[in-house]
Amino acid sequence: MHITDIRTARFNMIEQQIRPWNVLDSSILDALSVVRREDFVPEEHRALAFADMELPIGHGQYMLAPRVEARMLQDLHLEPTDSVLEIGTGSGYMAALLGHRAHHVVSLEIEPSLADAAHHRLRETGVRNVEVRIADGSAQVGGATGKIEGGPFDVIVLSGSVAQIPTALLQQLRVGGRLAAIVGDLPVMRATFVRRNSGSDFTNTQPWDTVAPRLLGFPELPRFHF
Repeated sequence: MHITDIRTARFNMIEQQIRPWNVLDSSILDALSVVRREDFVPEEHRALAFADMELPIGHGQYMLAPRVEARMLQDLHLEPTDSVLEIGTGSGYMAALLGHRAHHVVSLEIEPSLADAAHHRLRETGVRNVEVRIADGSAQVGGATGKIEGGPFDVIVLSGSVAQIPTALLQQLRVGGRLAAIVGDLPVMRATFVRRNSGSDFTNTQPWDTVAPRLLGFPELPRFHF
């Protein structure tokens, strides 16, 4: 794709997909202009880098649609001093956006080859405040201690959907911290934002609907059969 075409495609992504989805925060729109999405898309799908769709990145995993990533970023209200935990590095694009807005990001990826590729993409694009770790995020909070090195965190982002948010994961939040996840089952999932108000008090909001592929490793709810 020619550089002029890329600029036009990026502009159209922001103006035609993202703004109409109530993403109006200028700092988020600036991040989407600066962090080059095409650098994180597999070569065979680069022509679709700015399309309003999920893109396969291998191993049964996907990049989220641009408008979903942008809305999650906006609704988390990231601060430059925030420490962030991301579960599901994938291509590394969301980690790069988080790194653009926050102080430091720890990103966990269960698939070693994806983690390695994301690490190299982040370094090649000049992102220095994101640490990619090969790890199963669901197991990290399900062990005996339930602690993740570097925590507690100001922000936690699940870059994929889950049936429910593990209680142990909420314990990784600092008081005042925020968690974003897409929760539910097809055909209805909800963007879910949790704020930790105190040691035992949490506020839960679900401001918009979407759908997203599952994060690997997280348990499904039992099905009822009649």
